[in-house]
Amino acid sequence: MQLNIDPNSAVPLFDQIAQGLRRELITGTLQPGDHLPPAKTLAASLQVNLHTVLRAYALLRDEGMVEVRRGRGTVVIASATRSGDRRLDRALVSLVVEARRAGVTESALMNLVLHAFRSNTSYDTISD
Repeated sequence: MQLNIDPNSAVPLFDQIAQGLRRELITGTLQPGDHLPPAKTLAASLQVNLHTVLRAYALLRDEGMVEVRRGRGTVVIASATRSGDRRLDRALVSLVVEARRAGVTESALMNLVLHAFRSNTSYDTISD
């Protein structure tokens, strides 16, 4: 497994680590049942703080991709696509709920989604 991080990037280090691990899942380098390196080992190899790696692992745990087993390590429990589908399902449900609250019709919501999907705008940095 080869993770590369850029300390000069605007992307936080923990996000870079999580993205790298997701990439390993997508390419099949990591499979369900595989153990991730101990956080301390990965932190040392990447020359980052232990808590940075722990935060990346926690992010993947919250996404349903890994399970952190105290004393036994961090284990891959889902493929990137299956976990991504769950995240997408949750996001879609939230979108529909908010659209209904705002009085947006089904056809108007579909048009908004199509416009956003077809747009060249990057939504990676959207926040409230």
